[in-house]
Amino acid sequence: MTTAAEPPTRTRRSSDLSKHSAEVFAEAENHPVTVTRRDGESLVLMSQREADARAELLSIAGTLITVTLEDDPLTGRMASRYPWMYALNAQDREQCARDLIDAARASFSTQQPHLAITKLTSWRETATAIAAGLGSQPVEWLDEDTDDVVVEHP
Repeated sequence: MTTAAEPPTRTRRSSDLSKHSAEVFAEAENHPVTVTRRDGESLVLMSQREADARAELLSIAGTLITVTLEDDPLTGRMASRYPWMYALNAQDREQCARDLIDAARASFSTQQPHLAITKLTSWRETATAIAAGLGSQPVEWLDEDTDDVVVEHP
Protein backbone atom coordinates (compact mmCIF):
# COMPACT_ATOMS: atom_id res chain seq x y z
CA MET A 1 0.00 0.00 0.00
CA THR A 2 1.35 3.43 -0.93
CA THR A 3 0.99 6.26 1.59
CA ALA A 4 0.58 9.91 0.69
CA ALA A 5 4.22 10.54 1.63
CA GLU A 6 5.53 8.01 -0.85
CA PRO A 7 5.67 8.99 -4.51
CA PRO A 8 3.99 6.49 -6.82
CA THR A 9 6.39 3.90 -8.17
CA ARG A 10 6.89 3.98 -11.92
CA THR A 11 8.11 0.70 -13.33
CA ARG A 12 9.25 -0.12 -16.87
CA ARG A 13 10.72 -3.26 -18.40
CA SER A 14 14.24 -3.13 -19.73
CA SER A 15 12.87 -3.81 -23.22
CA ASP A 16 11.01 -0.47 -23.01
CA LEU A 17 14.39 1.29 -23.02
CA SER A 18 15.14 0.00 -26.50
CA LYS A 19 11.61 0.11 -27.90
CA HIS A 20 10.36 3.35 -26.32
CA SER A 21 13.51 5.06 -25.03
CA ALA A 22 12.30 8.65 -25.60
CA GLU A 23 9.15 7.94 -23.61
CA VAL A 24 11.06 6.30 -20.73
CA PHE A 25 13.63 9.11 -20.64
CA ALA A 26 10.89 11.75 -20.59
CA GLU A 27 9.25 9.93 -17.70
CA ALA A 28 12.58 9.73 -15.82
CA GLU A 29 13.03 13.48 -16.13
CA ASN A 30 9.91 13.93 -14.00
CA HIS A 31 10.44 11.16 -11.44
CA PRO A 32 12.63 8.10 -10.88
CA VAL A 33 11.69 5.05 -12.94
CA THR A 34 12.44 1.49 -11.86
CA VAL A 35 13.65 -0.60 -14.77
CA THR A 36 13.06 -4.30 -14.21
CA ARG A 37 15.30 -6.92 -15.79
CA ARG A 38 14.82 -10.65 -16.20
CA ASP A 39 18.51 -11.41 -15.86
CA GLY A 40 19.45 -9.15 -12.95
CA GLU A 41 18.55 -6.71 -10.24
CA SER A 42 16.20 -3.83 -11.09
CA LEU A 43 17.79 -0.45 -11.81
CA VAL A 44 16.54 3.06 -11.18
CA LEU A 45 16.70 5.71 -13.89
CA MET A 46 16.47 9.34 -12.72
CA SER A 47 17.58 12.82 -13.71
CA GLN A 48 20.89 14.22 -12.51
CA ARG A 49 18.88 16.91 -10.69
CA GLU A 50 17.04 14.22 -8.71
CA ALA A 51 20.26 12.35 -7.91
CA ASP A 52 21.95 15.60 -6.78
CA ALA A 53 18.98 16.52 -4.58
CA ARG A 54 19.05 13.10 -2.92
CA ALA A 55 22.80 13.37 -2.34
CA GLU A 56 22.38 16.85 -0.83
CA LEU A 57 19.62 15.60 1.45
CA LEU A 58 21.86 12.77 2.65
CA SER A 59 24.60 15.31 3.34
CA ILE A 60 22.18 17.41 5.39
CA ALA A 61 21.07 14.27 7.23
CA GLY A 62 24.67 13.38 8.03
CA THR A 63 25.29 16.85 9.41
CA LEU A 64 22.14 16.80 11.55
CA ILE A 65 22.94 13.36 12.93
CA THR A 66 26.46 14.53 13.79
CA VAL A 67 25.25 17.61 15.66
CA THR A 68 22.79 15.57 17.70
CA LEU A 69 25.65 13.46 19.02
CA GLU A 70 27.56 16.43 20.45
CA ASP A 71 27.02 17.94 23.90
CA ASP A 72 27.00 21.70 23.22
CA PRO A 73 23.79 23.69 22.70
CA LEU A 74 22.12 22.94 19.36
CA THR A 75 22.71 26.38 17.87
CA GLY A 76 26.46 26.20 18.53
CA ARG A 77 26.65 22.69 17.12
CA MET A 78 24.82 23.72 13.97
CA ALA A 79 26.99 26.83 13.52
CA SER A 80 30.13 24.71 13.87
CA ARG A 81 28.96 22.68 10.84
CA TYR A 82 27.53 25.68 8.96
CA PRO A 83 29.93 28.55 9.80
CA TRP A 84 27.89 31.03 7.75
CA MET A 85 25.40 30.95 10.64
CA TYR A 86 27.81 33.16 12.63
CA ALA A 87 26.75 36.07 10.39
CA LEU A 88 23.27 35.80 11.91
CA ASN A 89 22.39 37.29 15.30
CA ALA A 90 21.77 34.87 18.19
CA GLN A 91 17.99 34.89 17.78
CA ASP A 92 18.23 34.22 14.03
CA ARG A 93 20.78 31.42 14.58
CA GLU A 94 18.30 29.76 16.93
CA GLN A 95 15.47 30.15 14.40
CA CYS A 96 17.72 28.91 11.59
CA ALA A 97 18.65 25.76 13.53
CA ARG A 98 14.98 25.00 14.27
CA ASP A 99 13.95 25.73 10.67
CA LEU A 100 16.65 23.46 9.23
CA ILE A 101 15.69 20.56 11.48
CA ASP A 102 11.98 21.00 10.75
CA ALA A 103 12.58 21.21 7.00
CA ALA A 104 14.83 18.15 7.10
CA ARG A 105 12.19 16.17 8.98
CA ALA A 106 9.59 17.20 6.41
CA SER A 107 11.95 16.23 3.56
CA PHE A 108 12.68 12.82 5.04
CA SER A 109 9.06 12.02 5.80
CA THR A 110 7.71 13.17 2.41
CA GLN A 111 10.69 12.12 0.28
CA GLN A 112 10.92 15.68 -1.03
CA PRO A 113 14.59 16.75 -0.77
CA HIS A 114 13.86 20.27 -2.03
CA LEU A 115 12.21 21.24 1.29
CA ALA A 116 15.44 20.96 3.29
CA ILE A 117 17.68 22.15 0.45
CA THR A 118 15.58 25.27 -0.11
CA LYS A 119 15.50 26.12 3.59
CA LEU A 120 19.27 25.63 3.92
CA THR A 121 19.93 27.75 0.82
CA SER A 122 17.55 30.47 2.00
CA TRP A 123 19.23 30.81 5.39
CA ARG A 124 22.74 30.65 3.87
CA GLU A 125 21.84 33.40 1.38
CA THR A 126 20.36 35.49 4.20
CA ALA A 127 23.55 35.12 6.23
CA THR A 128 25.63 36.02 3.16
CA ALA A 129 23.54 39.15 2.58
CA ILE A 130 23.88 40.19 6.23
CA ALA A 131 27.64 39.60 6.11
CA ALA A 132 27.81 41.81 3.00
CA GLY A 133 26.12 44.61 4.94
CA LEU A 134 22.72 44.31 3.37
CA GLY A 135 19.94 44.84 5.85
CA SER A 136 21.97 47.13 8.10
CA GLN A 137 20.08 50.17 6.78
CA PRO A 138 16.55 50.82 8.00
CA VAL A 139 13.87 49.59 5.64
CA GLU A 140 11.63 52.19 4.07
CA TRP A 141 8.19 50.63 3.74
CA LEU A 142 5.82 51.81 1.08
CA ASP A 143 2.44 53.03 2.24
CA GLU A 144 -0.07 50.22 1.68
CA ASP A 145 -2.93 52.68 1.16
CA THR A 146 -1.34 54.17 -1.92
CA ASP A 147 -1.75 52.18 -5.11
CA ASP A 148 -0.61 54.98 -7.39
CA VAL A 149 3.02 55.27 -8.41
CA VAL A 150 4.19 58.64 -9.66
CA VAL A 151 7.23 58.67 -11.89
CA GLU A 152 8.56 62.03 -12.99
CA HIS A 153 10.67 62.23 -16.10
CA PRO A 154 12.74 65.33 -16.91
